[in-house]
Amino acid sequence: MRKLTFLLLLLMGVTAFVGCNNQETYADQKKREVAAINQYLLDSAVTVIDENQFAAQNYITDVKKNEWVLLESSGVYMQVVRIGSGEKIKDGERVTVLCRYTERNMLGDSIEMSNTLISKMHQFVDKMSVVNNSGTFTGSFLSGESTLVSAHNLTSTSVPSGWLLPLMYVNVGRQYSDDTETAKVRLIVPHDMGHLSATSGVIPYLYDITYERGR
Repeated sequence: MRKLTFLLLLLMGVTAFVGCNNQETYADQKKREVAAINQYLLDSAVTVIDENQFAAQNYITDVKKNEWVLLESSGVYMQVVRIGSGEKIKDGERVTVLCRYTERNMLGDSIEMSNTLISKMHQFVDKMSVVNNSGTFTGSFLSGESTLVSAHNLTSTSVPSGWLLPLMYVNVGRQYSDDTETAKVRLIVPHDMGHLSATSGVIPYLYDITYERGR
């Protein structure tokens, strides 16, 4: 009986050990994330520039050269497609910002959400309230006005930090005519700069986003 008990305990221990070994660690997930980002940069023939060069170019990326700037402290990659009409959000100013976006999961290379593809008959837009605190932007989606929050069943209405970084560099105005244009960027947002689903799943997302000033 003692031998049988010992064998059962030994078997349980081996099973637990194997299970632990098969469980993906956070470090493993981080490596997978970095690999996915690097693969995209390689496959898309992206030219990565640093922030010094970005500043020297007056905070513009050359789309024809497929330039993206790496914002080093955040790990976010950004391509400024259009700087936009109007003006930047001033220090201390609170603004309603209208966003249209497409979100791609970089691990599966699939579109998870887009408020531009929901319906050709209706215009959907995510609305967020944003404030500039001495160059640091914070924001929250307005209640019931975010397809991103709904799609991911997010418990927080906080705007992902990665979405807010471009507001330092683009103009947020309104498109009154064909001569004006909304700001547009492309972003690679690592999990720790994304929404709660990205953070919990260690998922990097690729975004196309436009920013327009609301009323």
